Amino acid sequence: MPFRSARTWLPVLMTVLLSGCFGTKPDTTPATTLPVLSPKPRIGLALGGGAAKGFAHIGVIKMLEASGIHVDVVSGTSAGSVVGAMYASGMDAFALQQQAFALDESKIRDVRFFSGGLVQGQKLEDYVNELVHHLPVEKLRTPFAAVATELETGERAIFVRGNTGQAVRASSSIPGVFEPVEIGGKHFVDGGLVSPVPVDAARQLGADIVIAVDISTKPSGSNPGNMVGIVGQSITIMGRKLAEQELARADIIIRPKVGMIGPTDFDQKNVAILEGERAALAAIPAIRAKIAEKTAAMGQPPAH
Repeated sequence: MPFRSARTWLPVLMTVLLSGCFGTKPDTTPATTLPVLSPKPRIGLALGGGAAKGFAHIGVIKMLEASGIHVDVVSGTSAGSVVGAMYASGMDAFALQQQAFALDESKIRDVRFFSGGLVQGQKLEDYVNELVHHLPVEKLRTPFAAVATELETGERAIFVRGNTGQAVRASSSIPGVFEPVEIGGKHFVDGGLVSPVPVDAARQLGADIVIAVDISTKPSGSNPGNMVGIVGQSITIMGRKLAEQELARADIIIRPKVGMIGPTDFDQKNVAILEGERAALAAIPAIRAKIAEKTAAMGQPPAH
């Protein structure tokens, strides 16, 4: 009998003990999980070419930073590649402006008379590499692309790796002013011939929203009167329609009023920066609206 009694009560005793430890009702409280957030839209900044007008890009960057708009990828053509490379290396707008005001043309101009008086471009390459601490393009803090034109084929070349200064030099080699740059057995000249404002390059870097900065101008209606001016105006004429087509693929276009600044008017850098600030400030509401629209489309509530 004692043995049979133990067998009878043992299951009951185990049930009571287990009930006391775990409760008699199942826990239906859902497990705590981290919310799955949709990716935020990646913002790309496409900086166009325009020689001395390129200082306006610094003003644009100043206003974007002041407004808390973070740029995820940067593309640049010609003068835009110079500013873009430095910005992608981690320099903020204040540092960019400091470098602009400290710039001495002799640091970036190395004329070689035996090549027809053309600028070699080695000084520009060295100058950029010094400022980016000799980091290659793929090691810059922000993904960056410099756009140039392959001379042999006329095709667009997008540099996203390799020597940063050399890529910028290739992108900035205005035909008739700079010597073509030889890279890997090919020769490259100014990217403005094929992509005056590199919107598509920014897209290729993964940008969901592209802010394009167009510093090109309409033909002046008169003879510029000097070799650099004539070449610059010729490139403007050739690239005008091409630029319009590519700009149509941008989300926001910022156009600083720098038409009065000539391609070699480096003494007008302060004016260019101020015009960049004004144009960017006017565009901030549209940029914010586009970010909110894109964020909503991606399923993420916009940040307040």
